[in-house]
Amino acid sequence: MPDSPTIDAKLYQLTEDRTLSMADLLEYFEQKGTMRVSDLHLKVGCPPVYRYDGRLQKLKGPPLDAETVEAFARCLFHGLNVEQLRKAGSLDGSWRHGTIQFRLNCFADNDGLALAVRALDNEPPPLEKIGFPNLVWQDIVNAQHGLVLITGITGAGKSTTIASLINHIIAKRACRIITLEDPIEYRLRSRSSIVSQREIGRDVPDYARGLRDCLREDPDVIFVGEMRDRDSTRWTLSAAETGHLVFSTLHTRDVRGTVTRILDMFPANQQDEVANQLSLGLLYVLSQKLLPRANGEGRVVAMEVLNNTYATSNLIRLAKVEQIYSQLQTKVRDLPSERMVTMEASLAQLAAEGEVDPEIAEQFANHPGEFLSALRHLQG
Repeated sequence: MPDSPTIDAKLYQLTEDRTLSMADLLEYFEQKGTMRVSDLHLKVGCPPVYRYDGRLQKLKGPPLDAETVEAFARCLFHGLNVEQLRKAGSLDGSWRHGTIQFRLNCFADNDGLALAVRALDNEPPPLEKIGFPNLVWQDIVNAQHGLVLITGITGAGKSTTIASLINHIIAKRACRIITLEDPIEYRLRSRSSIVSQREIGRDVPDYARGLRDCLREDPDVIFVGEMRDRDSTRWTLSAAETGHLVFSTLHTRDVRGTVTRILDMFPANQQDEVANQLSLGLLYVLSQKLLPRANGEGRVVAMEVLNNTYATSNLIRLAKVEQIYSQLQTKVRDLPSERMVTMEASLAQLAAEGEVDPEIAEQFANHPGEFLSALRHLQG
């Protein structure tokens, strides 16, 4: 097995007089800030590619060859066994450079190895800067029990939103907090609360085992990195039912899709039971998307909010998922008993305020017609 090069080893010939190391590639995140530059992609046959304000931007250099990508991978994954990685399919990890923590994924494709590097802020932003469409965050951080789901596609900022919510609880309440993450992203420090962060694969074999352990470790607040399968979902729902405040994520685009995804994880003969369990344990679903700002400086959150009121709970229990959207449209006052927002209303508000371009907002809408109607209403 070749020796692993150091992170400062010059490996990529960008120009005739400039060669870059992995440290040089990571330094770009420090220069521009993680709110602007979120990801780095290294793939055979392409130059290094950054995701800048949500868009891919290639360095103006030659394509990477297989040897260079493998060398970059060895910088970050010491002792990397390429043959084992090919059999496993992918490898997760993390790396700290300067003030930034990075989430890593190395995988094999048809051309060789590839790397996806995601930047994480050292500290999650304060809740006031996340971009909630109303004061729902105040209700969430004061809740004592129940399930809060943050959903969206990869890169929608789910981890940042949850970390900010938990970090606020850490500062303001005396709680026992346990997180199960794959891998750990934000490093949370104990303050008023005591925090234990456990990494899947390092500290515990899987989410289901971690949740079983967790229920014997006296937590008040639990963060489950992802409801990945039937077992982890069942244990997450049970934890929310038994008096804990539980946060988790799902890769779904809207509130209705979230409820449907959870029910579809289970066979038909169990779905009534799961629907009843979810209707009782669920507090909120926040489905979010990140859009480029109209001024070209960073991105902004659009968020759909479901508050599990009595009426909503009844719809979930009866699996009448198609009727949930009408609740989002009508229970919109900024009061604890309501605070619901459709994705289309959130997008329309951002467009009306000039935060995002209306045409871009329409592209992000799940129901473009509803978005246009909401925007016309706001513009009078």
